[in-house]
Amino acid sequence: MRREGYEFSVSRPKVILKKINDLWQEPWEWLTIEVPEHFTGIILSLLDKRRAEMINMENLKIGVRMEYKISTGNLIGLRSEILTKTSGSALIHSRFLEYQEKGEGMMRQRNGVLVSVEAGQALSYSLEKAQHRGDIFIEPGEEVYPGMIVGQAKKQSDIWMNVCKGKKLTNMRAAASDFTLKLNAPVKMSLEQCLNFLDSDEFLEVTPKHLRLRKIFLKPEK
Repeated sequence: MRREGYEFSVSRPKVILKKINDLWQEPWEWLTIEVPEHFTGIILSLLDKRRAEMINMENLKIGVRMEYKISTGNLIGLRSEILTKTSGSALIHSRFLEYQEKGEGMMRQRNGVLVSVEAGQALSYSLEKAQHRGDIFIEPGEEVYPGMIVGQAKKQSDIWMNVCKGKKLTNMRAAASDFTLKLNAPVKMSLEQCLNFLDSDEFLEVTPKHLRLRKIFLKPEK
């Protein structure tokens, strides 16, 4: 696909439900996690938020093994989150178990996003202003377009802003005023992390060279 130059947009993954005996049912999986003992509390907290049912927990020579039943919908994105929280020291395995009646979804809480309102090149001057409102996903000089997500906000609501706006040139300028911009390193996410990050009104744009997050509707009034 990269060789042929294909591009496509994908939404947040959804589980395919089945109607069995006039009831909507969803797939459930058997999840096994082996982790060093000092990460046990982190795993228990993560699985509790995802409405998983603990079946067994036992001590091993190398740590702790925990077995859970969890719906496939609540399992999406868990693998990368566990590996991040445990510094890659966890062993994770899951297999399909059965279809069960649709249960309660996970407690999903995510802040809003920073969205570009203009097309053009992102400039350091605007990105320095934007990083006070959240974490930035792009670098100076990167091409953006209206509706493209350029960062995650610190607040729950989305913020539409112009990251292509440069500094106004004047005859009067303070000494060394152009050398005080300090930009944080942009947050770079993998394909799986991007899919887990998506909200219901967002797409992930996959191109041969880039992963871009965007709003489904590219204009704020929609």
